[in-house]
Amino acid sequence: MSKMTSHDFIEREERYGAHNYHPLPVVLEKGEGVFVWDVEGNRYYDFLSAYSAVNQGHCHPRIIKALTGQASKLTLTSRAFYNNLLGEWEEYMTKLFGYDKMLPMNSGAEAVETALKLCRKWAYKVKGIPRNDAKIAVCDGNFHGRTITIISMSSDPDAYNDYGPFTPGFINIPYNDIGALENALKDPHVAGFLVEPIQAEAGVYVPEDGYLAKAAEVCKKHQVLFIADEVQTGLGRTGKMLACNHENVRPDILILGKALSGGTFPVSCVLADDEIMLTIRPGEHGSTYGGNPMAATIAITALNVLIDEKMADNAEKLGEIFRSEMKSIQSEMIETVRGKGLLNAVAIKPDLPKSAWDICLRMKENGVIAKPTHEHIIRFTPPLVINEEQIRDAIGLIKKSFREMGI
Repeated sequence: MSKMTSHDFIEREERYGAHNYHPLPVVLEKGEGVFVWDVEGNRYYDFLSAYSAVNQGHCHPRIIKALTGQASKLTLTSRAFYNNLLGEWEEYMTKLFGYDKMLPMNSGAEAVETALKLCRKWAYKVKGIPRNDAKIAVCDGNFHGRTITIISMSSDPDAYNDYGPFTPGFINIPYNDIGALENALKDPHVAGFLVEPIQAEAGVYVPEDGYLAKAAEVCKKHQVLFIADEVQTGLGRTGKMLACNHENVRPDILILGKALSGGTFPVSCVLADDEIMLTIRPGEHGSTYGGNPMAATIAITALNVLIDEKMADNAEKLGEIFRSEMKSIQSEMIETVRGKGLLNAVAIKPDLPKSAWDICLRMKENGVIAKPTHEHIIRFTPPLVINEEQIRDAIGLIKKSFREMGI
């Protein structure tokens, strides 16, 4: 039997899989560090990092060792019983991030849903909002996941069209607008403000300096919980362990995921203090897989790798180089370059003969893979293990791709 080609693999997915994604036409079978290889053996710089889940690089040996070692002993108990690793992970997380308690889940969307439930429960048990009247303020352009409740707060028609009826209880306000937040929080029934420190999926929109600190201050003034979704922005990506750290903001509820496992296993969690976390009692929320032994040992190792290898510092340093080099590109296609750390975007002018998708296809041919978001924005998020020599090499390939567009 002849070896299957990329075309064969793509055709099989199209035939048997749901069409809920539009992937770049590359079929990957191996990864190591900043590189991935397709089924034909071509090597690429990975400049998406599984939407920042692979901050520590593909198949980091320490994380893989932790995964395989635990997999041979115990994988899942459910929360019907204790396991010997969950408490260790909880202690590690609460001490590292400075909270009383951690609640483990699996996907980022599950962690966001958990934060929403915590906020509402706190609203009724602590703040004293009448039952079923609690509201949560969210930002236009947000992306927190794809559950029915989460898309109910979305301003993106692609996310919410034809999925109603929607979950009530959300107030949408403009992002990066303190005045709008102040006005929304005048409503005494608002219990929380859910925000991404940088709107990654929307196109890497970085708020003005001081926005997060002012928002946290406004929330405190109105007895409203400041809830930070750091699923994509957290864990070294922006040049700090948390994006909120850039403004010394401590969220009332912190949501983490993606790179919490170094891209090896679905792991997420929510962190909060006792006043918030202990409003949920036994039997009121949970997850069969949440807090499993695999997740615990992998997450501890993945975070130790980030810290030991100073990946946040590396992201800050190389992010400056990347943005500077992108701004130097002489191309009529580029509208703007923005980002923080190694969370960056190049916005492509609309209504041109060539699109962001065309650029991504050309970059693929030249050995760098990335993907557009919202059609005209290319997000560049390489693994945080990338070194200066590698990022400059990749920058050269990106520049070459723009030159070849001829615009």
